Amino acid sequence: MVETVQDSKAHIDKPTVIDGAKSADVSARKKALQLGRMLGLSSEGDYRPSSASITERSVYRAQKLANQYQSNLETIYKIAISQTPSDVTGMDLDADWAHQFFQLAEQIHNRKMQELWGRILACEITNPGNFSLRTLTTLKQLTHKEAQILEKALGMSVLVNNESKLKLVIGFKHASGLGHLFKKPTQTNIGLSQFGLPYSNILTLIEAGILHRSELETGLLSSKKPIHFALSNIKLKLTPKSGQLFFSYYRFTPVGDELAQLIHFNTDTSYIKALKAVFAQDFRID
Repeated sequence: MVETVQDSKAHIDKPTVIDGAKSADVSARKKALQLGRMLGLSSEGDYRPSSASITERSVYRAQKLANQYQSNLETIYKIAISQTPSDVTGMDLDADWAHQFFQLAEQIHNRKMQELWGRILACEITNPGNFSLRTLTTLKQLTHKEAQILEKALGMSVLVNNESKLKLVIGFKHASGLGHLFKKPTQTNIGLSQFGLPYSNILTLIEAGILHRSELETGLLSSKKPIHFALSNIKLKLTPKSGQLFFSYYRFTPVGDELAQLIHFNTDTSYIKALKAVFAQDFRID
């Protein structure tokens, strides 16, 4: 006998201490039973799972899933239509790309994530080739929480000089003259964790294929040549006070670079203040 949501109603509607103190809270049992709707175990209309065979329940669940997938696609399509300009020439999508896109997009249930997929479709119609199938596969596997981590990381990333690819600068190192050949350079970090990006979140982006695994370093920076940082609409000019300094940073993968075009992010002003305070030790900042 399969326990259905309806069969268990008497159990899940009982008030609890938590219900009385905080009506928005729901018991774990009730949450588990609510999953029955996804499995075709919830009574709807004339359908009664308790009197249906396992084959009938399977068919019913498959139809519900197909309906949900269709609803997801229609939502994403409407978002794309709303963001597709009428005064720009449209392009035909690559047939294989379009097929893979819709196969992946139908499984996107979160509204915020659907908005990202809608923007991708709109972008490809007006300017195809910005988002690879590899990027789509990565995006499908991202949870909303992981997308928020990426948004946070992008808000702390900079364009260096005239480069077009973002870098997540984590600090700088001092080589101390010829001693850097024999001694480990001293490192000064910004401390990204205090702004909501702990190392565990960096690992999440690495495992997702968005950041390269290795921490990278620039070559020694010239004290006669300033470095320009661009963070959203904020621009900084940093001039090394000595010729023995270099940056340490994480670089986004090609997938990360493509996703950076898609996700709207804002630079944290408190992060900017901290960056300037840390770098002011060994750089002149304008």
